[in-house]
Amino acid sequence: MSSNHNSIPALTTAQMIEVDRAMIEDYHIELIQMMENAGRNFGELARRQVGGTVKDKSIVVLCGSGNNGGGGMTAARHLHNWGAQVIVALPKPADEYRGIPAHQLDILQRMKIPIVDSASLLPTPSLILDAIIGYSLSGPPRGVAADFIRWANMQDVPVLSLDTPSGLDVTSGTAHDPTIRATTTLTLALPKHGLLNPQSSAFVGDLYLADISVPSELYAKIGIAVPPLFAESALIQVHLDG
Repeated sequence: MSSNHNSIPALTTAQMIEVDRAMIEDYHIELIQMMENAGRNFGELARRQVGGTVKDKSIVVLCGSGNNGGGGMTAARHLHNWGAQVIVALPKPADEYRGIPAHQLDILQRMKIPIVDSASLLPTPSLILDAIIGYSLSGPPRGVAADFIRWANMQDVPVLSLDTPSGLDVTSGTAHDPTIRATTTLTLALPKHGLLNPQSSAFVGDLYLADISVPSELYAKIGIAVPPLFAESALIQVHLDG
């Protein structure tokens, strides 16, 4: 299924923060539930990106320490279970992960999925999943996170970003140095304004939207009318040319 972006409301970063807050505090839809929905949809889109099966495909998943990284780790678990050869790359030491991202990392460690902490240890894969930094970006990526972004941009393989290409400001559309140049971006709930800016298109690539189970009643309470976007599929493509 696909839709023109003019028929889909867009959110600012502040509105997305409020959606996340209301999901947890007002509707008791917990972060781990949203993360599971995001990660499974991310894995499903990855499967489509490589032709419908990930069996024996080499996939590198770049996972930051925040909730975006937790979604990436969830996708890594599903892709491993579906037969992919998954390597997870962490820009921070594993013992610095906290909360639900740490819980997701613990699962991967128990599954013995390979985990590395340096771009120099990564092979050339069939597909790269970028889940380093989400909409909470503040300033240019630094350190190992920046190294992973530069490594990904040097690979001649598709790159699939979760929610936003790491390094892109999703409200203004500003691309910091460095920013992932994604083949495809899977954004969550609703598009963010910065993803729809023409200046962002070279970084966003094809834009898809994933259902993470935000109630329409929640959107209505913050003054946003949202039609049943996912009536046919939990993944829809957003066309930017209308």
